[in-house]
Amino acid sequence: MAKTIIDDWKVLPRLMMLAVTILTYQSVHWFMSLEDPSNAQAGLVSVCMGALTGCFGIWMGKETNK
Repeated sequence: MAKTIIDDWKVLPRLMMLAVTILTYQSVHWFMSLEDPSNAQAGLVSVCMGALTGCFGIWMGKETNK
């Protein structure tokens, strides 16, 4: 029963997307609260946003292949 719920409802991919979304939101919120952000801090937020975009694109690509 538990395997069916995990596989059919795609619990793990949804939890991973939720985690990536929350962490990206927190990093952007942190960056916007800085008074004088550096290039390294801007690069970190840029990488986080790129990772979210990549994860979302892969996730949506898997959904349309069905």
